[in-house]
Amino acid sequence: MVKSLLDEVMTVSLRRGILYPSAEIYGGLAGFYDFGPIGARIRNNLIALWRNRFIERRDIVYEISGNTILPSPVFKASGHLDHFTDPSAECQKGHVSRIDQLIEEKLQIHAEGKSNKELAEIIAQNKIRCPVCGDPLGEVKSFGLMFGTNVGGERRQAFLRPETAQNIFLGFKRVQTATRAKLPFGVAQIGRSYRNEISPRQSIVRVREFSQMEIEYFIDPNQMNECPFFEELSGIKLNLVTQEEQEKAAKKKSTDYSSIQVTVKDAYEKKYVPNQWMACTLGDEVVFFQELGIPENAVRFRHMRPEETPHYSGGNFDLEILFSFGWKEVIGNAYRQDHDLRSHMNGSKKDLSLELEGKKIIPHVIEPSFGIDRMIYAILEHTYRPKNKSRGWSWFQFPVNLAPYHAVILPLLNRPELEEAARRLYQQCKLQGHSILYDDRGRIGRRYARADEIGIPKAVTIDPQTLDDQTATIRDRDTAQQTRHLLSEISILLKP
Repeated sequence: MVKSLLDEVMTVSLRRGILYPSAEIYGGLAGFYDFGPIGARIRNNLIALWRNRFIERRDIVYEISGNTILPSPVFKASGHLDHFTDPSAECQKGHVSRIDQLIEEKLQIHAEGKSNKELAEIIAQNKIRCPVCGDPLGEVKSFGLMFGTNVGGERRQAFLRPETAQNIFLGFKRVQTATRAKLPFGVAQIGRSYRNEISPRQSIVRVREFSQMEIEYFIDPNQMNECPFFEELSGIKLNLVTQEEQEKAAKKKSTDYSSIQVTVKDAYEKKYVPNQWMACTLGDEVVFFQELGIPENAVRFRHMRPEETPHYSGGNFDLEILFSFGWKEVIGNAYRQDHDLRSHMNGSKKDLSLELEGKKIIPHVIEPSFGIDRMIYAILEHTYRPKNKSRGWSWFQFPVNLAPYHAVILPLLNRPELEEAARRLYQQCKLQGHSILYDDRGRIGRRYARADEIGIPKAVTIDPQTLDDQTATIRDRDTAQQTRHLLSEISILLKP
């Protein structure tokens, strides 16, 4: 049986410590994964790249770190308690299915955002049954996605946050006061979120515990078309799926959407997006994904249809990646207007407005929300290279800044003088800031294969000639070609 790309990627990931199921020795729990020693390094590198681009390069963005458990009134005010649900149905044997996804898989039509009644009609008309056992499905109901808990002796009701955004809104005035920030400014957070998914699947693409990188840009509502990054990003090209294109496809009962390519400037001027800030947010993401090794034609922005979009939204655009199993959202971009601050003002009875030129205003918000786990899986799929005649093992072609190590140091033979020289070079490279792995076990070909399988860009081999002329070979991961260089040059050649 031919393995799917998902199976191939997961096979290497499990073997090489990139990721594996949580509590695996106890049978695991669906929708929960741990990152191993290699995966954790890739994850940390991804976060560092994101932090550098979206926080350090933007002197108007401030980072916080908030708690993952929040009291019930927070989610009452935000609307999560009443509306954060997915449609589900249970068969007679107790198997629960997420209905909109089941319909999309069976009929290849877009079902997200449809009411329970509409979904039930589609199920009945098309005689869709339980995908596990084939039994008829029961009533379509709304399934709450939040994990609840009780806090302390008083057993006060609380919830694990389903997104990192609410911490930012709750601490908005504290951040603004501490930083003396003036509009526009952003507040960023990297952290864990929790959603009790009905049907977790596709490795780390749909899980129950995951990590997000989010920014809330707070903007004077009168300055939504005055983004300071506009000139810098105006020429970036966006692959955009319009609402009109989706409507046309829906009439044909298809989700095979065509996209148009427009620049950031044209997207704004031709009103494909609601304002300059949204256009620049999308452009920023295109540049970032180019750094991650994702091909341009595998990245698109889908303008979410009205039935998928909250009533308060001024326009939502999902950045979708083409996986081996179809297009999936990786970043949600939302123009939230003033909904969140206003909701928490009403819920808490606290003033979250700012004074601007003698008037109190409630800022509008643009929110890009990045899913770390999905991004990592996208990187794994798009940088995976299967074994072939010229290379008898599969490998990952990670961009250098994402690779778990810059290089691996390899003594060719188990001879004390070669091992001593290799260890000396290893320590020198580490002292000069490189992320370096040392490997002296097994045949040299097998060690090259191990390095390739975790995407290390360079392999430096110390051999007997090294002792004569102070040179070593550098093997390039992508071409497998080897070149010889002075030991004194190695550290410079390994720089990303």
